[in-house]
Amino acid sequence: MSLAYLRGVCRHYRMGNSVVRALDGIDLDIETGEYWAIQGRSGSGKSTLLNLLGCLDRPTAGTYVLDGVDVSALSDDALSHVRSRSIGFIFQSFNLIPQLTVEENIEVPLFYQGVAPPESRRRARELAARVGLTERLHHRPTELSGGQQQRVAIARALVNDPAIVLADEATGNLDSATENEILAVMDQLHGMGKTIILVTHNAALTRHAEKVMVLADGRIESLRTRAEADAAGEEVP
Repeated sequence: MSLAYLRGVCRHYRMGNSVVRALDGIDLDIETGEYWAIQGRSGSGKSTLLNLLGCLDRPTAGTYVLDGVDVSALSDDALSHVRSRSIGFIFQSFNLIPQLTVEENIEVPLFYQGVAPPESRRRARELAARVGLTERLHHRPTELSGGQQQRVAIARALVNDPAIVLADEATGNLDSATENEILAVMDQLHGMGKTIILVTHNAALTRHAEKVMVLADGRIESLRTRAEADAAGEEVP
């Protein structure tokens, strides 16, 4: 059974007298432990699809089932609960709270879940160690490099043990050396069985994924495994 699946998912917006078909009939199956890359030009529907997968938005039509729950028509409160329990987000801009330390930033999702401070602290330190930040627990974001800040964001995304991790241009603000470090961390997470969806404009990054989807005009233009693309000698545009 799929960890997540979409059937006939559409997201349309009305702009004046026009209808923008940001997504227009998406069928998709995501299995537990898969590593996906989603590509497409600006306006192709990448961000809209990520927002739907992350329960930040609802489809205009169609069905989205995540971890056995049909989230297509849940209330705002129910969607918020699903986000906090089942989804980890990694953003291009890190989205760390500058007044908090590394440890405290990692703990933020657990605070909203009401996890007791000793358990919250234990989990935060365990995740900080996993991403190589044990020596930085009491530093604030302004005292960290870009790569270290993104490591904090990755640890924060994992602290609630989510069913799925969504990374939106997670290396877009990093230099190439730091980008490779973060991708190595993502590879490690995949090796541990985490389900990862990486949205990227950089075709080179898709080589880290098992499956590559290209969106165009709100539809799936192509969907293939990395092995299939390599065997055909193809590059994803």
